[in-house]
Amino acid sequence: MKRKSAMLTAVSVAAAMLASTAVPVLADGYTIANTPKCIGISWWDRMEAGNERYAEASGNEVYQSGPTGDADTAVQISSIEDAIASGVDAITVIPSDPSAVETTLAKARENGIVVISHEAEGLENVDYDMEAFVNQEYGAHMMDLLAEEMGGKGGYVIMMGTLTAASHQQWTEGAIKRQEEKYPDMYQVCDPVEGSSQEAAYSAAKEVIATYPEIGGFIGCDTNDPPGIAMAVEEAGKAGDIAVTGTCLVSQAKDYLNSGTIKTFTFWDPADAGEAMCSLAEKVLKGETIEDGVDLGVTGYEKCTVKDNTVYGAAWVDVTTDNMSDYDF
Repeated sequence: MKRKSAMLTAVSVAAAMLASTAVPVLADGYTIANTPKCIGISWWDRMEAGNERYAEASGNEVYQSGPTGDADTAVQISSIEDAIASGVDAITVIPSDPSAVETTLAKARENGIVVISHEAEGLENVDYDMEAFVNQEYGAHMMDLLAEEMGGKGGYVIMMGTLTAASHQQWTEGAIKRQEEKYPDMYQVCDPVEGSSQEAAYSAAKEVIATYPEIGGFIGCDTNDPPGIAMAVEEAGKAGDIAVTGTCLVSQAKDYLNSGTIKTFTFWDPADAGEAMCSLAEKVLKGETIEDGVDLGVTGYEKCTVKDNTVYGAAWVDVTTDNMSDYDF
C-alpha cells in the first residue's frame, strides 16, 4: 500500500477542459483515480455517486477527473498521466478511444498501479476489464426492444456515441447479428452514425430522417442519443411512427417517456459500475483471486463470470413509464 503525503477532497475544473489533477490522498488506505470519457454530464455524475458510496463504505479515497462536457481522448490521457505522477494505487478508466490509451495505461502498470477498465473489453494494458454484462448480448437486447416496437419490419439506424468506442462497437455488432438472425424483414438504411452529444445526436437523426424517409426506428448507444433522436423525431412530426430506444437515463429521457416518443430504453446504473470497479481494484490490490463467482458487493455484480481478464456482471435494466419513478437520476 502506498503512503500519501497530503489530503485533498475536492476536484475542480481547470482551463474549462480538465478537472483538477490534484489527488485526494490518505495517510492510510488506497487512493483510486476514476478517469471516465468525460465529466460534468448526467451519466458520469451518477458514476461519481457510486465512487463516493464506495469511499464511504471502505474508508478509501476516490476522485474523478477528465475532459469536461465532451469526450476528448487527449485530455483523458492527460488525466491518466497526472494520476500516475501523483502515485495513486489504482486507476479506473472508461476510455473514449481504447487503443489510444494503451501506452499510457502500460506506463501506469509499470509504476505498480492497478488498472481496471470499463466499456473496453479487449484492452491489453489492464489488470481487468469490468463489464456490466456481455456486450453483444446487450446489443441484441436493444435490437429486441426496437423490433418489438417496429413489428419486426422496416429500416433502422444505429447511432454510436463515437465510432471508436469499443463497447458501442460490440453493442452494434450484437444488435445487427440479432436483426439478421431473427428479424429478416428489418434492415439498416445506412451505416451507423455518430452522436457524441445530445445536440450532435439531434443533428444526425434529423439528417437521417430527411435522407431516408422510410426510416422506422433508431437505436442510440450513447446516453445522449435517445433524447437527441427523440427531439428530431418530434420535430419531424414522426412521434409514434419512428421508434426510439437505446441506452439512456431517466433524467434525460423522462419527457420523451411521458410523451410516448420513447416507450422503452435500457441502461445499467453508472453508480453501481463505479462502485464495482473500485471494489474490483481493491481486491486486486489485496492480492485476492478473481475467478468465476466473484462477488463485488454491488447489485448486478454479486456473482460475476470471468473470462481471461474480463469480469462480467448481469446488470442491465429496462425502463418504461411503469418503473421510471424508481430511478431518480
